[in-house]
Amino acid sequence: MNLILLQPDDLWTGSSCFLAKGRRADHIRFVLRAAVGDTLRVGLFGGAQGSGRVDRIDDLGVTLSVQLTDPPPRRHRFDIVLALPRPKMLRRILRTVAEFGVSNLHLINSARVDKSYWQSPLLSEHKIRDALIAGMERSQDTIAPRVHCHSRFRPFVEDELPLLCKGRPCWIADRGAPLALTQTPCSPALVMIGPEGGFVPYEITLATAVAGQRVHLGERILSVDTALSSVLAQGLSEDLLA
Repeated sequence: MNLILLQPDDLWTGSSCFLAKGRRADHIRFVLRAAVGDTLRVGLFGGAQGSGRVDRIDDLGVTLSVQLTDPPPRRHRFDIVLALPRPKMLRRILRTVAEFGVSNLHLINSARVDKSYWQSPLLSEHKIRDALIAGMERSQDTIAPRVHCHSRFRPFVEDELPLLCKGRPCWIADRGAPLALTQTPCSPALVMIGPEGGFVPYEITLATAVAGQRVHLGERILSVDTALSSVLAQGLSEDLLA
């Protein structure tokens, strides 16, 4: 936890915030081993970041004097469309998009997505939020990605994809594509990533007919979570890599 993420519904008194005994207070006490007078990096969920001075710490919780002076980090230039992964991989993927600062993650259906995946409790609102918060705390971010679920492939591609791609390119990850993602312009874009085994030919044909262009991520076959990390790493803005 590299950022203590404060919530609007925490107990606030002016510029002071009380964190009741729980995960965050325990982290401050037992992992950071903070003492009265220490300063911690904090941020308000959905808002600014800054510092929090420990004013009191005991078995009931932690009281911080908070100064929020810094804006959140910039968002990633890619939004992601991802075929719904296996449940055991989903939490890791949610953390990853939060760590990279993705603004929007669209989880979609695909021919190779098992129908049972859509029944996973990990798709509940509070489970998604918990996974995103874990990534935000790690990467010192206060803005959560927005997660959208689309359980039907064709209506998503025909009705929503054109609107999502309006004014920006849509890249479809496909191992046999002639163009590499690294060869595309460094500009905002939407990137589509298929399930294990990739999108089936029909899905590629439909998406390219509507809005997309095929790109490859290299010669190797990648798992979904590795492909996502590769896309997001390649999509970092040039000024961030300088």
